[in-house]
Amino acid sequence: MNNLLRVLLLSLCTLHSSLFTAKAQPLSPAAQVSLITYGPGNEDIASSFGHSEIRIYDPGMGLDRNYSYGGFDYDADYFILKFLRGTLPYHISAHNLNQVMYYYQQTNRSVREQTLNFSLRQKQRLYDLLEENYRPENRLYSYRFYYDNCATRPRDRLMQATGDSLLFQNVLDSTKTFRQWMNDYLGEKPWEQFGMNLAIGYPADEQAGSLRAMYLPNNLHDQLARALIRQPNGQTIPAVGDERPLFIQADIAKKTLPIVLFPAFVFSVLGLLIGWLTVRQYRRQQAGQPSGLIWLDRLLFGFVGLCGWLLFLLWVATDHGVTAWNPAVLWLMPFHMPLIFWATNSRTSVKQKRAYFSITALFIIIGAVLSHVPGGADTILALTLLIRCVAQLGPLPGRQVVRLQPAESLRKPL
Repeated sequence: MNNLLRVLLLSLCTLHSSLFTAKAQPLSPAAQVSLITYGPGNEDIASSFGHSEIRIYDPGMGLDRNYSYGGFDYDADYFILKFLRGTLPYHISAHNLNQVMYYYQQTNRSVREQTLNFSLRQKQRLYDLLEENYRPENRLYSYRFYYDNCATRPRDRLMQATGDSLLFQNVLDSTKTFRQWMNDYLGEKPWEQFGMNLAIGYPADEQAGSLRAMYLPNNLHDQLARALIRQPNGQTIPAVGDERPLFIQADIAKKTLPIVLFPAFVFSVLGLLIGWLTVRQYRRQQAGQPSGLIWLDRLLFGFVGLCGWLLFLLWVATDHGVTAWNPAVLWLMPFHMPLIFWATNSRTSVKQKRAYFSITALFIIIGAVLSHVPGGADTILALTLLIRCVAQLGPLPGRQVVRLQPAESLRKPL
């Protein structure tokens, strides 16, 4: 019996000890908190916008830890499907700064540290929040590109830790939209820029304002650099006490795509080729010969239909928050797959065929006018589709063409 009580008491002491150590330990007066900002990279689309982390450094405790939001599991079940739907869980991770510095140096990405003028109480509050978030049951969150990401989470933790004492001065252009801020970072990635702009809808065209524009790490850095913090006596001091570069990006030429591989150039060549085939088709139709371009319309509009279904599913079946109300769906009509095979069937009447391509042409024009995709590639592709619609509205094979005689031959002899 005594042995049993001894075991129970030992178990309770062990449990109490584990619970106590799981809590954030008190920071010493020498503790420092800072924001680490990593510059944009060229490794992949995720690195294009940079990254933010919060560093807690306390030499008195032997603590030096970076808290990073934005990690995810590549091996997660149905990874692609969850990523496309916006349901892939992201998590917070913790590491030492030295563990990642080599990676950012090798990829030539700048690293800047802003030491913050927080009081010891605010530092402790921030540390407690981060440790609470780092608990296994709290680590996962639903990532949303504009609203809940690796920069907005550190921003929110800083604001939580300081209450209404942290005063941002709105140094950013508050008139710019989410889409415009995003495109500032995609100029050297034309295909990624084209694809991302094509996938997002009107929510991306809202003005971000200074607060929401901090979804980008560099914007969070710039806002914090000019922010103030109110002290208990009511006086304000700069929120950033010291800023230092930990690694300066080398000024080297960046690899860019040749102009012939830009979306606008590729679609222009495609449009010219399809325009030439369409003129050739028209001449064959004028001569009463079959055009033989049914395959082209089925291939072109079938591919457009598949793209349209993808955009439609991003609109109605995802949690991204910015892929709804997308005007591109109007000119990338999902119903082309499979209706294009009906519209180009020989058993479809001329009236039905003309109605189908007339409606398609109308939607193409409306969608192209409402589109906000930069670069002109979408407009070129829309015009190419419009050319094929007009071709289907012109003379059809077997149609008789009446040729008018010259006016002189119609006069009666005197």
